[in-house]
Amino acid sequence: MDKYLIVGLGNVGDEYDLTRHNTGFMVLDAFAKASNICFEDKRYGFVAETTLKGRKVILLKPSTYMNLSGNAVRYWLTKENIDQKRLLVISDDVALPLGDFRLKGNGSNGGHNGLGHIQQLIGQNYARLRMGIGNEYARGGQIDWVLGRYSEEEQKELQPSIDLAVDIIKSFVLAGIDITMNQYNKLGKRAKTKSE
Repeated sequence: MDKYLIVGLGNVGDEYDLTRHNTGFMVLDAFAKASNICFEDKRYGFVAETTLKGRKVILLKPSTYMNLSGNAVRYWLTKENIDQKRLLVISDDVALPLGDFRLKGNGSNGGHNGLGHIQQLIGQNYARLRMGIGNEYARGGQIDWVLGRYSEEEQKELQPSIDLAVDIIKSFVLAGIDITMNQYNKLGKRAKTKSE
């Protein structure tokens, strides 16, 4: 059976709930809820499993804290013997407006510490879904911004993108990265504005 590892990046602990840096966790929580599965506390992270049309999907929310996310990713890839081509990592991104997103098959970490640590341990060759959190902060305010909680309005604005991200995960598993990128990247906010 083909196996897929879907990783949402974030920090564990109530104080980080609904913070911008935990957008990856929020996507996985939405996917788990839609699939009616629960996370269990396991080595290096909270793990939930489901199947999609005969393919095993393992969801991972690393419990290593953001800057050591690579430890969890490498451990679960190895433990489950999953090909890196079947890894998708979901992270927040200050370079994209709130609610925008970009799916890529590989690339740099864009200054994101979680992606940076994963890259150190397994290289750049894995798919990632970057969820825009905006960057309305003053100079030097990035840490407070990413660790700040979403307002109710922001959560409402983000929700459609979280729902889309759930669909993107399913498409990644069932159709692969190229088809999924072609289908979904044009749904990002900027693409919409250009075509209007």
